Amino acid sequence: MALIPLASVDKLIRKGGAERVSEDAARLLGKHLETLATEIAREALSLTEHAKRKTIKAEDIRLACKS
Repeated sequence: MALIPLASVDKLIRKGGAERVSEDAARLLGKHLETLATEIAREALSLTEHAKRKTIKAEDIRLACKS
């Protein structure tokens, strides 16, 4: 089950300039975005644990995105 709603992915693609978006394209991008977000979250968690904290902060996400 997808965590990011298909309608939201469709809006993101349209924001990028597309006039029409197939459901398959939106579903595939949504799957890729969820994978990427999970990888970033795992890296942010690793940074949080290294700092001996339990709460992921915005800075952890920023640093994880740079990795």
